[in-house]
Amino acid sequence: MVSKRKLRVCVATCNRADYSKLAPIMFGLKAHPESFELEVMVLGSHLIDDYGNTFRMIEQDDFDVSSKLHTIVRGEDEAAMVESVGLALVKLPDVLQRLRPDILVVHGDRFDALALATAAALMNIRILHLEGGEVSGTIDDSIRHAISKLSHYHACCTRSAEQHLIAMCEDHSRILLAGCPSYDKLLSPTKNNHLDTIHTWLGDMVQENQYIVALQHPVTTDIQGSIKIYGLMLDALISFNKKTLILFPNIDAGSKGMVRVMRMKGIEQHPNFRAMKHIPFEQFIQLVAHAGCMIGNSSCGVREAGAYGTPVINLGSRQTGRETGENVLHVRDADTHNKIYHALELQFGKRYPCSKIYGDGNAVPRILKFLRSIKLDEPLQKSFCFPPVKEAFSQDIDHILETQCALAVDLGGTNLRVAIVSMRGKIMRKYCKPNPKTYESRIQLILSMSQDAIQDAVRLNCRILGVGIGGGIVHHHELVHGSTFCAGELGHIMVSLDGPECMCGSRGCVEAYASGMALQREAKRLHDEDLLITEGMELKKVEAVSAVHLISAAQQGNAKAQAVLKTASTALGVAVVNILHMTNPSLVILSGVLASYYQSPVQDIISQRALASSQGIKVVTSDLEEPALLGAASMVLDYTTRRSC
Repeated sequence: MVSKRKLRVCVATCNRADYSKLAPIMFGLKAHPESFELEVMVLGSHLIDDYGNTFRMIEQDDFDVSSKLHTIVRGEDEAAMVESVGLALVKLPDVLQRLRPDILVVHGDRFDALALATAAALMNIRILHLEGGEVSGTIDDSIRHAISKLSHYHACCTRSAEQHLIAMCEDHSRILLAGCPSYDKLLSPTKNNHLDTIHTWLGDMVQENQYIVALQHPVTTDIQGSIKIYGLMLDALISFNKKTLILFPNIDAGSKGMVRVMRMKGIEQHPNFRAMKHIPFEQFIQLVAHAGCMIGNSSCGVREAGAYGTPVINLGSRQTGRETGENVLHVRDADTHNKIYHALELQFGKRYPCSKIYGDGNAVPRILKFLRSIKLDEPLQKSFCFPPVKEAFSQDIDHILETQCALAVDLGGTNLRVAIVSMRGKIMRKYCKPNPKTYESRIQLILSMSQDAIQDAVRLNCRILGVGIGGGIVHHHELVHGSTFCAGELGHIMVSLDGPECMCGSRGCVEAYASGMALQREAKRLHDEDLLITEGMELKKVEAVSAVHLISAAQQGNAKAQAVLKTASTALGVAVVNILHMTNPSLVILSGVLASYYQSPVQDIISQRALASSQGIKVVTSDLEEPALLGAASMVLDYTTRRSC
């Protein structure tokens, strides 16, 4: 038997921040020499004296650096950033040709990383991008998303980031919800004495929770504004009169101006301040963990600090859109000294519950398993999962004669669907798009899809007689509207006082338990934890995990999958019982791809929990192809027929 060759993985690190995320992966790769061959490339601000020559900590961690690239053009302005990208693109081809990696691991949203991804993509080298799909302020968003589009594989940190990547048409099978690698370090026990670390960097008299950590970077789309906020922050810290550890800003455009402000205010000589260019990550994170407060706009404040419940004051727009825990107080319009000072009064000395939004401490094992699963014989050209587009129109003789039709709308929890339905129940054309979260967006999408359908109806020679809305309650052939035209939100019947979060923003809705999207979410969770696939099951590489796989696993005896489906079936059954008690129908008809699976469990719940007057009601499945759309259309067509008779 021929053994699979080692995967040659090149990890490229550009600065002290990305190394804190990449180092755990590098240690993991190094610990498995039978599977991986690690190459380390160092570039960017790692090699600049003013920023601490942080490449030394990589060497101190006993990594062999394969290549050091001086890629930074000094100037700390917009032009210097562009020139730095250009310089990196000039130097990278020689290095990549020499190293010839199978996979290049790139992190985040820095301009250095954009150069790496561009060079690798053009040289047909597969790219694994860490922390794609996240949202923040400034030009970083655009750079991060550009790197994601160039990358072949993705290891993201949060469920929202995963959904953003899917919305960006990235292949779901090439997205790993791993968590943040730095959390593997944060959530592991440490042998170091944190008081020793505090005394080393702040002095022997300083105790935990009695100092501030400050770290503010430039906002490249508003350099002057960020310099102003930096000055106001320093003024507030001077007035607040607490020991403060302040780190120099990163190398982005505007950093020179911020350092100038720091020196004009005498921060480096001030008795309350310790100004540092670099602190090793393990010690820095200990200082953050035991600080009375962290202030600035570093991603560390909205990510890593939450793991310890450290209170954080986030200034300005640099982290706008980031998912944060309750420990973060945002001062987005930080335009006065008093506003920042008041935030310090509110936050300093507090402790918050620890947050694990960005990871559970098991990111590295997941990423290593993901890397092992990559098949190098697969086509290098990445494909995008675009939403369906309109079919090309082909005129047919049947369309010459005008057809009377209805426009049917199905407001599902997951998708919004519109169809042109003929008098004989034939679906002439169907449209489907993901359902937006907000009411205004849904209305706008309904109008847009209906306009598209009406235009197609003209080409199909169909005369639209009216519009029918699905997902409602019909009583005596009349649609029940409700006082605000919102009656019939059956998917949002609450079956639990708590429970999973629903797309409506509430918790405990039946849709959050039993919908196709809810089951797909649980299937993906089990698959990510290697708890879904059982003996006899097979999941193709290009196949996205879905509710079908969850049902298949349950049918083959997977206890975890069975538990998920039992909870979903119970939730749906309880919701149906509530409907029976309110409306007392003669029959329950389930439709959709999950109807056949839910039929028997829902019948059992009715028998067990419904009032005696409703226990005999039967549950059946619909044989119609599109029952919701046809039902909506029938309201229009039936009404029109009765009027014309």
